[in-house]
Amino acid sequence: MKAIVKTEAAPGLSLVDIPDPEIGINDVLIRIQKTSICGTDVHIYQWDDWAKETIRVPQTVGHEFAGVVEEVGSNVTDLYPGDVVSGEGHIVCGRCRNCLAGRRHLCNATSGVGVNRDGAFGEFLAIPITNVWHADPAIPLEVLSLFDPLGNAVHAALSWDLLGEDVLITGAGPIGVMSVVVARHAGARHVVITDYNPYRLALARKCHASVALDLNEETIAGAQSELGMSEGFDVGLEMSGNPQAVNDMLANMAHGGKISLLGIQGENATVDWDDVIFKGLTIKGIYGREMYETWYKMTAMIQSGLDISPLITHRFHYTEYEKAFEVAAAGESGKVVLDWTEPG
Repeated sequence: MKAIVKTEAAPGLSLVDIPDPEIGINDVLIRIQKTSICGTDVHIYQWDDWAKETIRVPQTVGHEFAGVVEEVGSNVTDLYPGDVVSGEGHIVCGRCRNCLAGRRHLCNATSGVGVNRDGAFGEFLAIPITNVWHADPAIPLEVLSLFDPLGNAVHAALSWDLLGEDVLITGAGPIGVMSVVVARHAGARHVVITDYNPYRLALARKCHASVALDLNEETIAGAQSELGMSEGFDVGLEMSGNPQAVNDMLANMAHGGKISLLGIQGENATVDWDDVIFKGLTIKGIYGREMYETWYKMTAMIQSGLDISPLITHRFHYTEYEKAFEVAAAGESGKVVLDWTEPG
């Protein structure tokens, strides 16, 4: 099959022919239809320090996908060839305390599709049946390919009651902007998102942010004044991985506020713990999705009118992957989708 592979320990990726993946008795072989590029994929493409420490070579990359079932293992009884599917990219051990207690998203031995094992940027992907999401075929395939990052936004946002609340989102990358859409759908009153990137702030405005704040020119306190807020934000969603953004969020939270921390901080990041303590804030670390409650929530919200399609700003055939990665890396895009439905 054709696949986009990290073939050597250096910047770049290669489109190569590799053997079709084999499946075991509990696995599903998926014919890939659509994939989308994640920031993690860009790190692998650029071969930064994280990628050098994490990725084995050679390895097929990618973990955001949608497709149809091609073949199932002999123990799989509830999926059939032609079924529309996506999949959870965190493959868990199934035997640790958290897995046995039904908290699989907290497994301490998680293996990531496209990170710790071969990924979805190929004509076929094999994953365990426990990681396959049997999708609503009425949802467009390119939208289904975004369920992995949408799940991050849904997990972060719906960790807290949003109805009537004021929400601050720091970081207007695709997941941050998805969080705007989710918070609106969940009934938030004001949704403010911050960034330095004019393109992505414009995308957030298109997705109905109350204020898309350019930190080159404006302040969060100024946005609160503009909206007539007097007590700070009830819920914070930190999506940027910027330590200054974390402290700006802490400074603008209401007493008793709740924060989801998704953005990965640098090893020397510091926090103003006085703000956390004296305001009585609650901070929750978010990694991936809750398996599989988040997937149910995503499906139900899409079925009831949640629209993330404006986040898809660029589409390429998979053979144009180099151009697609250049667009994704430049920051002048929302989600970039690769099409695998036509042969190369």
